[in-house]
Amino acid sequence: MNISGVQVAAMASGLDQRDAVAVTVLKKSMDIQKQTAMQLIEAIPPAQSRPTGNLGSNIDVHA
Repeated sequence: MNISGVQVAAMASGLDQRDAVAVTVLKKSMDIQKQTAMQLIEAIPPAQSRPTGNLGSNIDVHA
């Protein structure tokens, strides 16, 4: 019984270590996605101002 208990403990510690590595990889992946999203947002050109005068203020409904 003692040997199987040691094996179970060894397996459990191996799973904990693999889980920790998986969480670390996930966090790194999320950081990279965040950086990429911020770069895309910063690359969006600024919105152009509205036209002046009456350009675009009338709609031709008879066309």
